Amino acid sequence: MTAEAGRPGPMRVANCGGFYGDRLSAAREMVEGGPIDVLTGDWLAELTMSILAGNRLKGRPGYARTFLTQMEQVLGTCLDRGIRVVANAGGLDPAGCAEAVSALADRLGLRAAVAHVTGDDLMPPAEPPVNADTGETLRATPLTANAYLGGRPIAVALEHGADVVVTGRVTDAALVTGPGMWWFGWDPGDLDPLAGSVVAGHVIECGCQATGGNYAFFEEVPDLARCGFPIAELHADGSSVITKHPGTGGLVSTGTVTAQLLYEIASPRYLGPDVTARFDTIRLEQEGPDRVRITGVRGEPPPDTLKVAVTYLGGYRNTMTLVLTGLDIAAKARIAQEAIWARVPRESFEQVHVELTPIGHAEVDRGDDAGTSLLRITVMDPDPRRAGRAFSSAVVETGLASYPGFYGLTPPGDASPYGVYWPSSADARAVLPVVTVDGVRVEVPHAPPPGPVLGEQAGGPPGDAAGAAVPPYAGDLAAGPVAPLGTVVGARSGDKGGDANLGVWVRDPARYPWLAAFLTVDRLRELLPEVGDLPIERFALPNLHALNFVVHGLLGRGVAASPLLDAQAKALGERLRAVCVPVPS
Repeated sequence: MTAEAGRPGPMRVANCGGFYGDRLSAAREMVEGGPIDVLTGDWLAELTMSILAGNRLKGRPGYARTFLTQMEQVLGTCLDRGIRVVANAGGLDPAGCAEAVSALADRLGLRAAVAHVTGDDLMPPAEPPVNADTGETLRATPLTANAYLGGRPIAVALEHGADVVVTGRVTDAALVTGPGMWWFGWDPGDLDPLAGSVVAGHVIECGCQATGGNYAFFEEVPDLARCGFPIAELHADGSSVITKHPGTGGLVSTGTVTAQLLYEIASPRYLGPDVTARFDTIRLEQEGPDRVRITGVRGEPPPDTLKVAVTYLGGYRNTMTLVLTGLDIAAKARIAQEAIWARVPRESFEQVHVELTPIGHAEVDRGDDAGTSLLRITVMDPDPRRAGRAFSSAVVETGLASYPGFYGLTPPGDASPYGVYWPSSADARAVLPVVTVDGVRVEVPHAPPPGPVLGEQAGGPPGDAAGAAVPPYAGDLAAGPVAPLGTVVGARSGDKGGDANLGVWVRDPARYPWLAAFLTVDRLRELLPEVGDLPIERFALPNLHALNFVVHGLLGRGVAASPLLDAQAKALGERLRAVCVPVPS
């Protein structure tokens, strides 16, 4: 079916959650705040799969239970108004989650057709998973292995009359792309409309991050405490308008949308199971107050593989945090560690991570080595006893025989298990999504679009995006007043498995040539010493007046296993914005 054969647009897709733990009242706010056609929510961050695996090992549900709380608030209204609900809250047990929704409907005296999508669960893997980033072969026993499915199974469920569609692991954008396929009748060959829906889905998938939440210029956002969740008005050609319900707090601007577009991406070729969306073709326009139009998105065929998220138990960890105050911070940190390792040898642990983080400075200037800092010491080991109280008690034992002003923020405790995220891939033709609607089972085989299929390396070689014209800068990079970089640029950062992404943009297009010339990979290393000599890729997005950096390996084995204080690299962009540099007048 072609796009012209579908329904008239636009389709209003509302988001009511960006992570497992987001605002419980959001579903009701979106349903009651104005007209919508589809209600979606994203519960499955990479970290969430490890959390759900742990819950399942403890005999708890392997799905997001808060989804049921939200459905209890809005299911009746959604059925009355014909609002379809699409959510990935099924996690590791979509069938169990769908059964719970059906039971909820029965208890409320409602008649609802509840569908669930399976086929993403690849446990046990046919072969040891190969790490897509490092090429290593996994030797440990996986806890979970889930392929990222696309929007087609969701569309099939809606076509079969589902009122509620519960999925397991799908791409975040599939929660918008699938309803778009159903509403407009897009075929696999409708690459540009599909790509546009992926971009719209990427913008609204993280909830309030599209409407002013976590925004670099947060002081410009009105009533942030009552921030409204985003809506994508999707059209048949794949264009969209990002907005929010009237009367809600927050802000929808080209800036807030740009910030979210740069969140957790890598190459401008954004690979997905339905289409490869070209983020270097996006055009943004402020159509009116709290309305940003997205146009021009081009699509290319998807890769012939699907991303697979594998998790396994990495071992046990324990963190103790000490506070260092006043003078001689570095010397105090050294003394503290010497006292600890004298009681429990450092080499007895499989891994030790020490992080000294300044958190404040003295009111009177007493030099660089004065103020307050946190000393975080994390030990990791396969033996929970070794990483448990044997370590934390040893830290406490130093309390009267260590540096002056000794006190800690963490009491002695046992070690806790940690999971490791292992990105892998699978042949898309070998993964068979299955939709179950009211007991009817429908298989959804892989249907590649016509034309050549891109491989996993479609993003091109390291460096700026192929074909992205970076305008020359004729000025002196060292000229201009010295000021925090954040006075002229915005930034948004996040995690991509063990990698961190850092998007930087200027709001004044005239300053983009300066940004592109100034913020090179070498300059980023200079401004953010924490990246060290890790491999870094830089991608140019001139259409967004932005650069995107991917710092490979900054988060180690991923969020769940990272010992860093900022384990998800959420503050990496703000640390960059705080560095003083010469800025153009």
